[in-house]
Amino acid sequence: MTASALTFVEVSKTYDASGAAGRQVLRDISFDIAPGETVAIVGRSGSGKSTLLHLAAGIDVPTSGSVFVRGRSLDALSETHRAKLRRDEVGFVFQLFHLLPHLTVKDNVALPELIAGVRETSFRARLFALLERVGLEDRAADPVGRLSGGETQRVAICRALLRRPALLLADEPTGSLDDASGQRVMELMFQLVAEEGTTLVYVTHSQELATLADHIFRLHSGILEQESGRMGDGENG
Repeated sequence: MTASALTFVEVSKTYDASGAAGRQVLRDISFDIAPGETVAIVGRSGSGKSTLLHLAAGIDVPTSGSVFVRGRSLDALSETHRAKLRRDEVGFVFQLFHLLPHLTVKDNVALPELIAGVRETSFRARLFALLERVGLEDRAADPVGRLSGGETQRVAICRALLRRPALLLADEPTGSLDDASGQRVMELMFQLVAEEGTTLVYVTHSQELATLADHIFRLHSGILEQESGRMGDGENG
């Protein structure tokens, strides 16, 4: 049986507050996401959406409960091994891109492999295939600082997908874009993850963009509810 892409089991997260009771951000959250599914997470600012993504990536750890990525318990891993799993299994797309503007498009996309000590000859074809897929192969030598917002986010998506992650996490990937650019970026990201067989979990404030997903998770005061997505099944994972 194929392991689930991402599983939360009764996960809670509380942040300590000096001289006061801790602030509970997530409360007993459980869900199970199958490989290749797409999930949108919606909710007001401060509802815990970004915290959920950080727990899924192993960037943060839950106060209680367990997180599993492809059947592997993040709780059982050291910080070093969580970082390795994140490098090998998880891609991350941020709202503010987190690219280096003075580096070229090609070098920004290549960063995950270069950091891992991989020679460019072994991933060069993959890199340029991704740039071609997003229409930026002719901008490979340009500094990222010269690109538009939509183009920059396409570079960020290529970087996140370069190592063929099983799980792609996107935190408000269209939050810095206008509506038209954001729609194009999301449609492109959905096409790419479908072609790659990648599981996608993304945070969005847009109900319209949320309905593109197979499932919609809504966070309210740290409590998760599942709504129907484009599949309209409304079943809990």
